[in-house]
Amino acid sequence: MKTNRNTNGTVGIESFKNRLRLRLPRNLGEPRRYLSLRLSDTPENHKAAQLVAWQIEEDINNGTLRDSLDQYLPSPKLTVVTNFTRTSKGLGELWDSYCLYKKSQIAASTYIKDFRGRYLNHINKLPTRELRDSVAIRDYLVSNLSPHAAQRMLTQLNACLEWAVSSGLVTHNPFSKMARDIKVVKYDSNNINPFTTEEKQEILKAFGEHQNYSHYLPFVEFLFLTGCRLGEAIGLKWEHISSSSNGKLMITFQESYSTVLKANKNTKTGGIRKFPCNLKLSSLLSSLERTSELVFPSPTGLVINGHNFTNRVWKGTGKYKGIVGELVAQGKVSSYRCPYNTRHTFISAMLENGLTTSQVAKLVGNSPEVILKHYASPHLSLDIPEY
Repeated sequence: MKTNRNTNGTVGIESFKNRLRLRLPRNLGEPRRYLSLRLSDTPENHKAAQLVAWQIEEDINNGTLRDSLDQYLPSPKLTVVTNFTRTSKGLGELWDSYCLYKKSQIAASTYIKDFRGRYLNHINKLPTRELRDSVAIRDYLVSNLSPHAAQRMLTQLNACLEWAVSSGLVTHNPFSKMARDIKVVKYDSNNINPFTTEEKQEILKAFGEHQNYSHYLPFVEFLFLTGCRLGEAIGLKWEHISSSSNGKLMITFQESYSTVLKANKNTKTGGIRKFPCNLKLSSLLSSLERTSELVFPSPTGLVINGHNFTNRVWKGTGKYKGIVGELVAQGKVSSYRCPYNTRHTFISAMLENGLTTSQVAKLVGNSPEVILKHYASPHLSLDIPEY
């Protein structure tokens, strides 16, 4: 009997007496331990079995498992689509199956936010989801989305159909090469717009003096001093800060808080990076009270909501008068920039003060190619400059 690797919460595929069945998680109870798929053990039927397994796993995780497991059984007779007709699988069905295939290969936040969020929303708004209408789908996307968004969506549809062809679900990919025909404006590194030293000081001063938002001053100063991503600062815990061999504080960036998942996840690149603290950063961290496992909890002791911080505290919206939004109105900051620009500010400052592109890339979790593409490239300095 061949058995796929199975862990708690995972649906495994087994071949029992040359017939395929699913091994279900133990927490479902003994009566629901196995589900016979009534399919012979063939490579093609393994693909169908995998789709059923992924669907059951997703429903278990979402708390929507069907009362009768028989409802998950695939059609007893599998047919290969040989041409595009009105009875062929539509784009919506193929996308759902493709998402289940991709789920274990991408970050959970990407799966929820993009594959089951942004991309699916675009598909649901299409005037047609028939594969034979691929040209009409392309024209709709080009007419209703920005060139970059249309190109990205067609790239995803191409990947979905390439998978469907390789899985034997369709015989042809009608979206092949469509994305490359869309012309988008190349990224201009001149769009990088860091805050000036004077603007940075005005922002920090305003946070420190604000009646309601002064709590966020250390958080904002930390963003400027490290160039880390917003989620990395939000998810930073005291256990991630330690003393190095030379007695200086060392930050280990290994997690990032996801507003979508409402939990910490891996960093954007999936890697772990060390960040040595200079005197100013060490002084900031040493001045903080440890009231939570988080270095920067919200005013109520919970996790900072990045969306609310950006739109209410930083920018301002409706009744909320944001710090940077108000400084722009007062002429103390030249133009509005989102919190991510604290990262641009740090990178630009480090390069201007002599760090190499490789050193800056290591500090902020980018590749040297990204730094070279978007920023200037001065020469070597071993210590993180004060700025």
